[in-house]
Amino acid sequence: MNPLLLEDQLKQFFNEDIGHDDVSSRIIPENKQGYGTFLAKDSGIFCGREVIETSYQLFHEPVQITWYKADGDRCQKGEVICGVVASYQLLLKTERVILNLIQHLSGIATMTAKAISKLGHAPVKLVDTRKTTPGLRMLEKYAVTCGGGYNHRYALYDAVMLKENHLACFDSITEAVKRSRQVISHLTKIEVEIETLEQLREAIEVGVDVIMFDNLSPDVISTWIKDVPSTIVTEASGNITLDNIATYRDCGVDFISMGALTHSTDALDISLLIKGES
Repeated sequence: MNPLLLEDQLKQFFNEDIGHDDVSSRIIPENKQGYGTFLAKDSGIFCGREVIETSYQLFHEPVQITWYKADGDRCQKGEVICGVVASYQLLLKTERVILNLIQHLSGIATMTAKAISKLGHAPVKLVDTRKTTPGLRMLEKYAVTCGGGYNHRYALYDAVMLKENHLACFDSITEAVKRSRQVISHLTKIEVEIETLEQLREAIEVGVDVIMFDNLSPDVISTWIKDVPSTIVTEASGNITLDNIATYRDCGVDFISMGALTHSTDALDISLLIKGES
Protein backbone atom coordinates (compact mmCIF):
# COMPACT_ATOMS: atom_id res chain seq x y z
CA MET A 1 0.00 0.00 0.00
CA ASN A 2 1.25 3.47 -0.87
CA PRO A 3 1.31 5.40 2.46
CA LEU A 4 1.49 8.78 0.71
CA LEU A 5 -1.63 8.04 -1.33
CA LEU A 6 -3.42 6.71 1.75
CA GLU A 7 -2.61 9.91 3.63
CA ASP A 8 -3.88 12.09 0.77
CA GLN A 9 -7.10 10.10 0.48
CA LEU A 10 -7.78 10.23 4.20
CA LYS A 11 -7.27 13.98 4.21
CA GLN A 12 -9.96 14.29 1.54
CA PHE A 13 -12.32 12.04 3.47
CA PHE A 14 -11.89 13.97 6.73
CA ASN A 15 -12.20 17.33 4.98
CA GLU A 16 -15.49 16.16 3.49
CA ASP A 17 -16.83 15.05 6.87
CA ILE A 18 -15.43 17.66 9.26
CA GLY A 19 -15.48 20.73 7.03
CA HIS A 20 -14.71 23.79 9.14
CA ASP A 21 -15.51 22.20 12.50
CA ASP A 22 -17.12 19.28 14.30
CA VAL A 23 -19.77 21.33 16.06
CA SER A 24 -21.16 18.34 18.00
CA SER A 25 -17.83 17.73 19.74
CA ARG A 26 -17.32 21.38 20.66
CA ILE A 27 -19.25 20.87 23.90
CA ILE A 28 -16.48 18.58 25.20
CA PRO A 29 -13.40 20.21 26.77
CA GLU A 30 -10.33 19.99 24.54
CA ASN A 31 -8.23 18.45 27.32
CA LYS A 32 -10.75 15.69 28.04
CA GLN A 33 -9.16 12.30 27.38
CA GLY A 34 -11.12 9.33 26.11
CA TYR A 35 -10.64 5.62 25.66
CA GLY A 36 -12.03 4.07 22.49
CA THR A 37 -12.52 0.38 21.84
CA PHE A 38 -12.93 -0.94 18.29
CA LEU A 39 -15.15 -3.96 18.70
CA ALA A 40 -16.14 -6.67 16.21
CA LYS A 41 -19.92 -7.03 16.34
CA ASP A 42 -19.86 -9.89 13.87
CA SER A 43 -17.33 -12.59 12.99
CA GLY A 44 -15.02 -12.07 10.01
CA ILE A 45 -11.59 -11.00 8.79
CA PHE A 46 -10.24 -7.66 9.99
CA CYS A 47 -8.64 -5.20 7.57
CA GLY A 48 -7.78 -1.57 8.28
CA ARG A 49 -4.87 -1.17 10.68
CA GLU A 50 -3.11 1.39 8.50
CA VAL A 51 -6.36 3.29 8.07
CA ILE A 52 -6.73 3.66 11.82
CA GLU A 53 -3.09 4.54 12.49
CA THR A 54 -2.75 7.01 9.61
CA SER A 55 -6.06 8.69 10.44
CA TYR A 56 -4.95 9.61 13.93
CA GLN A 57 -1.47 10.63 12.81
CA LEU A 58 -2.97 13.26 10.49
CA PHE A 59 -4.15 15.34 13.45
CA HIS A 60 -0.75 15.53 15.19
CA GLU A 61 -2.16 14.80 18.62
CA PRO A 62 -0.93 12.30 21.23
CA VAL A 63 -2.53 8.93 20.54
CA GLN A 64 -1.82 5.54 22.07
CA ILE A 65 -3.08 2.43 20.26
CA THR A 66 -3.01 -1.07 21.72
CA TRP A 67 -3.51 -3.69 19.02
CA TYR A 68 -5.15 -7.06 19.57
CA LYS A 69 -5.76 -7.95 15.93
CA ALA A 70 -3.64 -7.56 12.78
CA ASP A 71 -4.81 -7.23 9.18
CA GLY A 72 -5.91 -10.64 7.99
CA ASP A 73 -6.74 -11.92 11.48
CA ARG A 74 -10.07 -13.57 12.11
CA CYS A 75 -12.28 -11.77 14.62
CA GLN A 76 -15.02 -13.46 16.53
CA LYS A 77 -18.14 -11.55 17.46
CA GLY A 78 -17.43 -9.54 20.61
CA GLU A 79 -13.64 -9.49 20.27
CA VAL A 80 -11.67 -6.25 20.66
CA ILE A 81 -9.64 -5.21 17.61
CA CYS A 82 -7.74 -2.39 19.29
CA GLY A 83 -7.97 0.18 22.06
CA VAL A 84 -7.19 3.87 21.54
CA VAL A 85 -6.34 6.55 24.09
CA ALA A 86 -6.67 10.07 22.67
CA SER A 87 -8.55 13.31 23.18
CA TYR A 88 -12.29 12.74 23.34
CA GLN A 89 -12.79 15.24 20.54
CA LEU A 90 -10.34 13.46 18.24
CA LEU A 91 -12.02 10.10 18.81
CA LEU A 92 -15.41 11.58 17.96
CA LYS A 93 -14.52 13.58 14.87
CA THR A 94 -12.60 10.69 13.26
CA GLU A 95 -15.06 7.98 14.25
CA ARG A 96 -17.34 7.80 11.20
CA VAL A 97 -14.70 7.99 8.47
CA ILE A 98 -12.58 5.31 10.15
CA LEU A 99 -15.52 3.00 10.77
CA ASN A 100 -16.91 3.40 7.25
CA LEU A 101 -13.57 2.38 5.79
CA ILE A 102 -12.58 -0.48 8.07
CA GLN A 103 -16.07 -2.00 7.98
CA HIS A 104 -16.01 -1.92 4.18
CA LEU A 105 -12.48 -3.30 3.90
CA SER A 106 -13.11 -5.99 6.50
CA GLY A 107 -16.22 -7.00 4.57
CA ILE A 108 -14.13 -7.47 1.42
CA ALA A 109 -11.51 -9.47 3.30
CA THR A 110 -14.24 -11.63 4.82
CA MET A 111 -15.92 -12.21 1.45
CA THR A 112 -12.57 -13.19 -0.06
CA ALA A 113 -11.85 -15.66 2.72
CA LYS A 114 -15.29 -17.25 2.28
CA ALA A 115 -14.71 -17.65 -1.47
CA ILE A 116 -11.28 -19.21 -0.93
CA SER A 117 -12.69 -21.66 1.61
CA LYS A 118 -15.03 -22.96 -1.11
CA LEU A 119 -12.03 -23.71 -3.35
CA GLY A 120 -10.68 -26.20 -0.82
CA HIS A 121 -7.13 -27.32 -1.56
CA ALA A 122 -7.32 -26.74 -5.30
CA PRO A 123 -4.19 -25.01 -6.68
CA VAL A 124 -6.24 -22.32 -8.45
CA LYS A 125 -5.78 -18.74 -7.20
CA LEU A 126 -8.62 -16.30 -6.57
CA VAL A 127 -8.09 -12.76 -7.92
CA ASP A 128 -10.03 -9.51 -7.89
CA THR A 129 -11.00 -7.27 -10.81
CA ARG A 130 -11.18 -3.55 -11.62
CA LYS A 131 -14.79 -3.50 -10.42
CA THR A 132 -13.81 -1.37 -7.46
CA THR A 133 -15.21 1.80 -5.90
CA PRO A 134 -13.63 4.84 -7.62
CA GLY A 135 -11.07 6.32 -5.24
CA LEU A 136 -10.87 3.19 -3.07
CA ARG A 137 -9.12 0.76 -5.43
CA MET A 138 -5.85 0.65 -3.51
CA LEU A 139 -7.61 -0.08 -0.24
CA GLU A 140 -10.08 -2.56 -1.71
CA LYS A 141 -7.40 -4.53 -3.51
CA TYR A 142 -5.34 -4.57 -0.32
CA ALA A 143 -8.37 -5.96 1.53
CA VAL A 144 -8.56 -8.81 -0.99
CA THR A 145 -5.01 -9.83 -0.10
CA CYS A 146 -5.87 -9.67 3.61
CA GLY A 147 -8.58 -12.22 2.91
CA GLY A 148 -6.07 -14.51 1.22
CA GLY A 149 -6.75 -13.55 -2.40
CA TYR A 150 -4.52 -12.07 -5.08
CA ASN A 151 -4.68 -8.95 -7.22
CA HIS A 152 -5.41 -8.95 -10.95
CA ARG A 153 -4.07 -5.96 -12.91
CA TYR A 154 -4.30 -2.79 -10.85
CA ALA A 155 -5.47 -0.48 -13.63
CA LEU A 156 -5.59 -0.02 -17.40
CA TYR A 157 -1.85 0.59 -17.59
CA ASP A 158 -0.78 -2.76 -16.11
CA ALA A 159 -1.53 -5.06 -19.01
CA VAL A 160 -3.42 -5.37 -22.28
CA MET A 161 -6.79 -7.05 -21.85
CA LEU A 162 -8.62 -7.52 -25.14
CA LYS A 163 -12.28 -7.99 -24.34
CA GLU A 164 -15.35 -8.23 -26.55
CA ASN A 165 -15.61 -4.47 -27.07
CA HIS A 166 -11.94 -4.21 -28.06
CA LEU A 167 -12.11 -7.14 -30.45
CA ALA A 168 -15.18 -5.64 -32.13
CA CYS A 169 -12.87 -3.02 -33.68
CA PHE A 170 -10.77 -5.63 -35.47
CA ASP A 171 -11.34 -8.37 -38.00
CA SER A 172 -9.72 -10.99 -35.80
CA ILE A 173 -7.97 -11.70 -32.49
CA THR A 174 -4.76 -12.09 -34.46
CA GLU A 175 -5.02 -8.58 -35.85
CA ALA A 176 -5.79 -7.11 -32.43
CA VAL A 177 -2.88 -8.89 -30.76
CA LYS A 178 -0.41 -7.91 -33.48
CA ARG A 179 -1.53 -4.29 -33.21
CA SER A 180 -1.10 -4.44 -29.43
CA ARG A 181 2.47 -5.68 -29.79
CA GLN A 182 3.27 -2.71 -31.99
CA VAL A 183 2.29 -0.15 -29.36
CA ILE A 184 3.19 -1.68 -25.98
CA SER A 185 6.40 -2.39 -24.12
CA HIS A 186 7.95 -5.81 -24.49
CA LEU A 187 7.38 -6.20 -20.74
CA THR A 188 3.59 -5.77 -21.00
CA LYS A 189 1.52 -8.94 -21.11
CA ILE A 190 -1.52 -9.51 -23.32
CA GLU A 191 -4.68 -11.21 -22.13
CA VAL A 192 -7.53 -12.10 -24.48
CA GLU A 193 -11.11 -12.88 -23.55
CA ILE A 194 -12.58 -15.84 -25.45
CA GLU A 195 -16.11 -17.17 -25.68
CA THR A 196 -15.89 -19.69 -28.54
CA LEU A 197 -13.65 -22.60 -29.44
CA GLU A 198 -12.57 -20.80 -32.60
CA GLN A 199 -11.45 -17.79 -30.56
CA LEU A 200 -9.53 -20.07 -28.21
CA ARG A 201 -7.64 -21.71 -31.05
CA GLU A 202 -6.79 -18.34 -32.57
CA ALA A 203 -5.55 -16.96 -29.24
CA ILE A 204 -3.32 -20.00 -28.82
CA GLU A 205 -2.00 -19.70 -32.37
CA VAL A 206 -1.07 -16.02 -31.99
CA GLY A 207 0.64 -16.75 -28.67
CA VAL A 208 -1.10 -14.55 -26.11
CA ASP A 209 0.13 -14.53 -22.52
CA VAL A 210 -3.20 -15.12 -20.80
CA ILE A 211 -6.51 -16.58 -21.97
CA MET A 212 -9.68 -15.66 -20.13
CA PHE A 213 -12.58 -18.08 -20.40
CA ASP A 214 -15.47 -15.64 -20.16
CA ASN A 215 -18.93 -16.72 -19.02
CA LEU A 216 -18.24 -20.35 -19.82
CA SER A 217 -19.35 -23.29 -17.70
CA PRO A 218 -16.78 -25.36 -15.78
CA ASP A 219 -17.57 -28.36 -17.98
CA VAL A 220 -16.81 -26.42 -21.17
CA ILE A 221 -13.61 -24.98 -19.72
CA SER A 222 -12.48 -28.45 -18.58
CA THR A 223 -12.83 -29.70 -22.15
CA TRP A 224 -11.35 -26.73 -23.99
CA ILE A 225 -8.43 -26.13 -21.65
CA LYS A 226 -6.79 -29.37 -22.74
CA ASP A 227 -5.74 -27.58 -25.94
CA VAL A 228 -4.00 -24.73 -24.09
CA PRO A 229 -0.21 -25.10 -23.79
CA SER A 230 1.35 -24.75 -20.35
CA THR A 231 3.10 -21.56 -21.49
CA ILE A 232 -0.24 -19.70 -21.52
CA VAL A 233 -1.85 -18.70 -18.25
CA THR A 234 -5.59 -19.38 -17.97
CA GLU A 235 -8.37 -17.57 -16.14
CA ALA A 236 -12.07 -18.19 -15.57
CA SER A 237 -14.27 -15.12 -15.25
CA GLY A 238 -17.84 -13.93 -15.52
CA ASN A 239 -20.74 -14.19 -13.07
CA ILE A 240 -18.75 -16.20 -10.54
CA THR A 241 -20.28 -15.98 -7.06
CA LEU A 242 -20.02 -17.63 -3.65
CA ASP A 243 -22.81 -19.95 -4.73
CA ASN A 244 -21.05 -21.34 -7.81
CA ILE A 245 -17.32 -20.77 -7.31
CA ALA A 246 -16.75 -24.31 -6.01
CA THR A 247 -17.82 -25.71 -9.38
CA TYR A 248 -14.83 -23.99 -11.01
CA ARG A 249 -12.10 -25.21 -8.67
CA ASP A 250 -11.25 -28.33 -10.65
CA CYS A 251 -11.78 -27.06 -14.21
CA GLY A 252 -8.03 -26.59 -14.74
CA VAL A 253 -7.58 -22.81 -14.83
CA ASP A 254 -4.74 -21.05 -13.04
CA PHE A 255 -6.88 -18.17 -11.80
CA ILE A 256 -10.51 -17.39 -11.03
CA SER A 257 -11.43 -13.69 -11.14
CA MET A 258 -14.41 -12.54 -9.14
CA GLY A 259 -15.76 -9.00 -9.36
CA ALA A 260 -18.16 -9.68 -6.49
CA LEU A 261 -15.22 -9.54 -4.07
CA THR A 262 -15.27 -5.76 -4.29
CA HIS A 263 -18.60 -4.71 -5.82
CA SER A 264 -21.07 -6.86 -3.89
CA THR A 265 -19.79 -7.20 -0.34
CA ASP A 266 -21.55 -6.47 2.93
CA ALA A 267 -19.67 -4.40 5.49
CA LEU A 268 -18.41 -6.25 8.55
CA ASP A 269 -20.12 -4.78 11.61
CA ILE A 270 -17.51 -2.99 13.75
CA SER A 271 -18.26 -0.41 16.41
CA LEU A 272 -16.27 2.18 18.35
CA LEU A 273 -17.23 2.47 22.01
CA ILE A 274 -15.83 5.57 23.73
CA LYS A 275 -15.73 6.40 27.42
CA GLY A 276 -14.07 9.23 29.30
CA GLU A 277 -10.95 8.47 31.28
CA SER A 278 -11.32 9.06 34.99
